[in-house]
Amino acid sequence: MRIVRVMWRGVSLFSALALFGAGLTACSINHFERREPWRDQAEQVCLAKKLVEPSEYITPIAAMDGPGPCGMQQPFRVTRLGGGSVVLKQRMTLGCPALAEADAWLADTIQPAANLYFGVPVAEINAGSYSCRGRNNQPGAKLSEHGFGNAIDVMSIKLADGHVITVKGGWRGTEAEQGFLREIFLGACQRFTTVLAPGSNVFHYDHIHVDLARHDPRGLRRICQPMIKFTPQLGTGVERPLSRPVPPPRQPAAPQAPADVEEDDPYGVSPMSKAGSATHVARAPSRTPDRPAAASAYTAAPPVRPAPRVAAPEEPAQDDEPLQLGAPPGAGPIY
Repeated sequence: MRIVRVMWRGVSLFSALALFGAGLTACSINHFERREPWRDQAEQVCLAKKLVEPSEYITPIAAMDGPGPCGMQQPFRVTRLGGGSVVLKQRMTLGCPALAEADAWLADTIQPAANLYFGVPVAEINAGSYSCRGRNNQPGAKLSEHGFGNAIDVMSIKLADGHVITVKGGWRGTEAEQGFLREIFLGACQRFTTVLAPGSNVFHYDHIHVDLARHDPRGLRRICQPMIKFTPQLGTGVERPLSRPVPPPRQPAAPQAPADVEEDDPYGVSPMSKAGSATHVARAPSRTPDRPAAASAYTAAPPVRPAPRVAAPEEPAQDDEPLQLGAPPGAGPIY
């Protein structure tokens, strides 16, 4: 009899803990939040314009409604991008607007940057997508754009020659890796309303987050952080036709997150940040008659070789003006 009582108490305790855990999970989603009307409208416009074409790699699936306000009208299950040329390491679930911009970002910036800095195209992308959760995985926080299939987290990119560029290591990796990641960062800022990379806050040290959140009623304001000093090389030569028109110019959003300028970035001194000096600026390879767009020095650079400082000490500091991409420091981290 005692054994039965002990077993029953054990079962009861386990059930109580399970229910408590389920309650904590439920609390992590803000059920009082509502899905704003603009989300469904943006989906409808994107679908009506046929900005996403179903294919062998892009499959429409059933509507997702909940938990809470999470979900989307017409989700797409995606296994490849770029017309099937780029494999996704993990399958993504996205709404039409984010998927359309991601494909355009790949065509207009990511692939050209890979060819410029490494001489080979991108073959695989490791990225995250739909997840019904609060921003930064914080319980009770405002819902992340991931909960609406409206955001992507890029962790790493694999080239056709097998070289893998991680955001965590490459942001301060070789000169080519730094240049490549900054090119795609700036390209994302032209297409998405929120772009957060290493140095924006402590939650984004290992990935680039992009989304299409609306920071104002018209959707023209943006958050693009951190502010960086970098001279982009894409677009400096013959103009290329874009796969899709770039969205209208956007203005910086009101302060919502800390912006860490590279000289003072909290993750340590690197070729991209030197305390007390504004003259050490990472630059992509210049295009000159004796240096082709995809320079062999960059193609042959081993991924483990430390990145050299590429700016000469005598270079005038006044030539290195920071790109004003981010909002001033604010109250706390986002997304």
